[in-house]
Amino acid sequence: MKKILLLSDTHSHIDATILKYVDQADEVWHAGDIGNLEVTDAIQKRKPLRAVYGNIDDEKARLEFPLNNRFYCEGVDVWITHIGGYPDKYSPAIRTEITQRPPKLFICGHSHILKVQFDKKLNLLHMNPGACGKYGFHQVRTMLRFEIDGDKIQRLEVIELGKK
Repeated sequence: MKKILLLSDTHSHIDATILKYVDQADEVWHAGDIGNLEVTDAIQKRKPLRAVYGNIDDEKARLEFPLNNRFYCEGVDVWITHIGGYPDKYSPAIRTEITQRPPKLFICGHSHILKVQFDKKLNLLHMNPGACGKYGFHQVRTMLRFEIDGDKIQRLEVIELGKK
């Protein structure tokens, strides 16, 4: 079993509250728009990190992290990208692959809107953790945490970090 902390759109912001939740996880997954790599460095000093770069990330982030990160966590096929869209409205850049080879768990960021939705057509769980940084139009900073146990995704929780 793995305890996962899922965050996105930090836009160079990391603080003690975020790091408190990092310490409680087994792994941290970042769905892009990291900003300054001090964010990912701070996370990697504490826990294993899987991340992708986002549209605001510079060449340093793009050298360190991929655009798409597809992997298995326990028995779950996971795909993380920054700009992914939503069920029935996936981004054109990923639409062909996601329909031909859907993962069990699809994660994206970018919108700053927390959303968890099951895609019945593709039989996958879609997650967007919202934004935990202080830049953007969102009002409340959010993250998600959950467990993966074998092929089960369970104990999903929304973490609200307060107003930005």
